[in-house]
Amino acid sequence: MTIRMSNLERLTLAEMEKFVMTNRQVTWSAVEPESVYRLIERVLKAHRYRRLSKGQRGIVRRFLAKITGLSRAQLTRLIQRWMDTRRIERKPARRPSFHRRYNDADIASLAEVDAAHEDLSGPAVRHLCHRAWVVFGNEKFQRLAGISASHIYNLRRSAAYRKIRVRVEHTQGSQVSIGERRQPEPKGRPGYLRVDTVHQGQHDGESGMYHLNAVDTVTQWQVVGGTETISERHLIPVLEAMLHQFPFPILGFHCDNGSEFLNYKVVGLLKKLLVEEFTKSRACRSTDNALVEGKNGAVVRKQIGYGPIGCEHAEAFQKFYTAYLNPYLNFHRPCGYAIIETDLRGRRKRKYRHKDYRTPYEKLTSLEDWKEYLKEGITEIMLQRQAEGLSDTQAARRMQKAKLSLLARCRKTR
Repeated sequence: MTIRMSNLERLTLAEMEKFVMTNRQVTWSAVEPESVYRLIERVLKAHRYRRLSKGQRGIVRRFLAKITGLSRAQLTRLIQRWMDTRRIERKPARRPSFHRRYNDADIASLAEVDAAHEDLSGPAVRHLCHRAWVVFGNEKFQRLAGISASHIYNLRRSAAYRKIRVRVEHTQGSQVSIGERRQPEPKGRPGYLRVDTVHQGQHDGESGMYHLNAVDTVTQWQVVGGTETISERHLIPVLEAMLHQFPFPILGFHCDNGSEFLNYKVVGLLKKLLVEEFTKSRACRSTDNALVEGKNGAVVRKQIGYGPIGCEHAEAFQKFYTAYLNPYLNFHRPCGYAIIETDLRGRRKRKYRHKDYRTPYEKLTSLEDWKEYLKEGITEIMLQRQAEGLSDTQAARRMQKAKLSLLARCRKTR
C-alpha cells in the first residue's frame, strides 16, 4: 500500500509531536531519495530550524525520522548539510584515485612472459622478471623486477591483461562431500559391504545393461543385481532389493568414487535402512575395493561373459540373480579366506590353506555368536533348509540351466 502525504511543512510543532506520539506502532519509508531531501528542506525552512530551541529541534527531528524512515545518524548529517548550504544534494559517487605502480606496458610484458612459459607459478614468474632486468638488462621489466608473487595473480585478473591474453580452462572436477574417504573396519562383524558396478558393453552404439555387485567384507556373502542404467531411476530400486537379500543388517557401505553411488538418493536409501557408515575408496589405494573387484571377474564375468547384452534384459537378469545365482554363490560355491602372515622382513603375505575354503554360509555359521548377527525374521532353520535343499552340484546345474536359457533368449532377441 502506498500513502502520499503533502503539505507536511504546514504542521505546527504541537501537531508534529501529537503525530509522533499517536503513531508509534506505524512506520514509513520513502522510496525516492530526492523526494526525501526536498521534504526535509521544506520542513526545516518552514519552521526556521536555526531559531528553534533544543527541545523544539528534537520534535522536528523525531517527526522527520518518523515520516522518512531514516536513522538518527542519517538525519543528523542531512540537517547539518542544510544548515551549511541551505540545500541537501546527493553527493556524487567518487572512486578513490590511487597511483598505478604497474601500467599497461608492464601488464603486456607480463602477458608475454606467461604466454612464452605457459603460465608458471607466481614466484617463478617473479624470478623471471627479476632476471630479465638484473641479468639481461631489459628495461621493460624494470618495474616488474620488484613485483610480489601475489600481485602477479592480481594483474592476471585485470581487464588489461584479459584483453591481451585469454586463457581457456577446462571444467574442473568438484570434490564430493558424500562419504568418508577411508577403508571400512568391520572388526570381524558381518554387514560391511563392498559395492561396484560392471558394464556389459555396447552393441551397435547402444549401451548394454549394468550388473551391481555387493560383497560382504567378512563372510564374502555376495548379492548380484541387474539394472538397465546406473541412473537413479533404475539403480535405486535394484540396490534396495539387493540389500534386502542379505541375512544380516547392513552396517557399512563402501564404494569407489563413481557418481552412481555418491549421490543423495543413495544416501537417503542407506539412511532409510539405518546404515551407519558410508565410506569411499582412497586415492592410490587399490586394495580398498579389491574384494568386490576380484568378484567382478571371478563371478560376474566368468558366469555372464563379456558379450553385449541389451538393457531391456535387465529385469530378466535381476530375476535370474535372485532366484538362481545368488543362492548358488552363498550356499554352494566355496570361497578362499586368507590368513595374513608376516615374514622376517616385515612383509605381509596372504596364504590360502585348504581348510580355509568354505561357502559364505559356512563362514557365517563359523563366527562366534553368529545367530545374533541375523536380521529380524531370518532364523537359523531357514538358512539351513536353503543350504541343504540341494547339493552343491545340483544347485550349480540348476543355475547353469537357467543361465543358458536366459542367454539364449538374449542372443535370439539381438
